[in-house]
Amino acid sequence: MRGFIFDLDGVIVDTAKYHYLAWKHLADELGITFTEEDNERFKGVSRKRCLEILLEMGGMEVSGEQFNRWLHEKNEDYLSHISKMDASEILPDVPRVLDYLRDRNIPMALGSASKNARPILEKVGLLSYFNTIVDGNEVVKAKPDPQVFLLAAERLGVSPNQCVVFEDALAGIEAANKAGMQSIGIGDPDILTEADAVFRDFTEIDVDYLRGLLAGSQ
Repeated sequence: MRGFIFDLDGVIVDTAKYHYLAWKHLADELGITFTEEDNERFKGVSRKRCLEILLEMGGMEVSGEQFNRWLHEKNEDYLSHISKMDASEILPDVPRVLDYLRDRNIPMALGSASKNARPILEKVGLLSYFNTIVDGNEVVKAKPDPQVFLLAAERLGVSPNQCVVFEDALAGIEAANKAGMQSIGIGDPDILTEADAVFRDFTEIDVDYLRGLLAGSQ
């Protein structure tokens, strides 16, 4: 049996826009120029590493205490945005694909760097689809390290080489590849060049392709 592992941000819901708003707010406070293009570097990366990158951009060095205060401030800002989320923010055709897999008793996991993955899934009504959740609260090595996906496979009881990973970030694709898993990019094929296959979104993934994934022929 194959196992399916989904990233959260940019794959199931578009919370990247809320991360951007929260990082932009903090960057503005610190006098650091931060654009949507800069935000691309933050996709699939841990919150701690994102702040390190932001401070590097501003040429700033701070104490551990101040660093943690800014981490908390950013997260509180982000949480204020996601507290208003509902099912309308699920990306196109995600429920169709999840239903197809659940109807066939295919084990599914969420593998995300987000420390807020569970409350987000609860907000949008998708938590029950997943056999296990592996998020930033449980892993110490962020993508592109494969730890999050290897732990998800272990909990699903599926060999890594039988797992399919859906990712929207280069770091996530790299992590899936390092884990020996099949990587499917959701997003821009010109960016996700290391993925085994790339689709703009789930509307491009038809039933025949899903059957092929289950059979291992895709």
